[in-house]
Amino acid sequence: MQRTAVSWVVYSLTHSTVMLGLIYFASQFPTFLLSLFGGVISDRYNRYKVLLITQIASMIQATLLALLIIFGNATVWEILGLSVVLGCINAFDVPSRQSLIYDMVNKKEDLPNALALNSSMVNLARLAGPAIAGIVLERFGDSVCFLSNAASFLAVIVSLLLMKLPKYSPNPKTKNVFGELKEGFTYLRSTPSIGNIILMLAVVSFLVLPFNTLLPVYAKVVFKGSASTFGYINSFIGLGSISGAIFLASLKEGSDLKKILMINTLLMGVGLILFSHQSQFILAMLFAVAIGFGMMSQSTISNTIIQTTAAKHMRGRVISYFAMAFFGMQPLGSLLIGFVSQYVGSPVTILSEGICAIIIALIFRPLLKKERLSADEKVIMDEIEQETIQIK
Repeated sequence: MQRTAVSWVVYSLTHSTVMLGLIYFASQFPTFLLSLFGGVISDRYNRYKVLLITQIASMIQATLLALLIIFGNATVWEILGLSVVLGCINAFDVPSRQSLIYDMVNKKEDLPNALALNSSMVNLARLAGPAIAGIVLERFGDSVCFLSNAASFLAVIVSLLLMKLPKYSPNPKTKNVFGELKEGFTYLRSTPSIGNIILMLAVVSFLVLPFNTLLPVYAKVVFKGSASTFGYINSFIGLGSISGAIFLASLKEGSDLKKILMINTLLMGVGLILFSHQSQFILAMLFAVAIGFGMMSQSTISNTIIQTTAAKHMRGRVISYFAMAFFGMQPLGSLLIGFVSQYVGSPVTILSEGICAIIIALIFRPLLKKERLSADEKVIMDEIEQETIQIK
């Protein structure tokens, strides 16, 4: 709800696609800069406590934003500043949150399904949140949207406090922070099955996923709608995403995730191409569902492959590279998309992003084909097998 409201408020104040790109950049780019340090923190300290701290900090940020809106003093630059704060918090939140999922699942063979179910919850929020935000924006005003988000963190923090996790065993700290950063990069270079996935995710996040920066333009200009229209567009994308997450959660053990990733990337590209110049709202929403279905695979399948193959002591740092690729490249892409659309228009920009998705899938297809495991990867798979045996 907050993300939808921020985009709508900024576009209503400025009517500028450049500012839409800038506001998205402000909320995500700090994640790009700091996520590697967030990964080191996740590996060095108790991930559960780190996550608890980041959620409290997020609640404070959301409360400040809500107060600014309620008292009617908010400017674009203040919203921009608080977006930067949120990006900094997320740099430490995401590696700890994603790495903690591994600790929560007792049977490691169930991990892919657990990650897909986790993604379905995220996408359920993406489905319901924008639609509710659109209605609330229109009937009650933006202050209620921001206040609802601030209040929601109470439920998150209580849920965390009620969790019962395995006893924390600290990892030995043999290197300083920068030494561990270097160790994480070296590990990625020696593990191409993970490195290539993260590289593809980075390119898609830079050139394709920032399409959502231009959705307020489609709601207000192309479809001549209101805040509710903007919410509906996001919700149909969310419907596609949650459908994709349910599909992934239902996959049997041994499914070729890399092949599914390629197919879904092509589907996302075709969906963007068809959506780009569609003026009929109902048909456009059908294509939006296809976009959401394909888009969801980028994060969920990449995360699943990483979580199931990364060594335990490296998981936080590898996840931080995943976060840097997924969350960090999108703001850079949003700036690019915002500037390009000023000159060629939003429909041509979205069309170009769809073409890019298809080209990326074709380029990375041979790189992601099943290959023999390296020596390091064999060690990792042995570790996972031993952990499963010990649990049983």
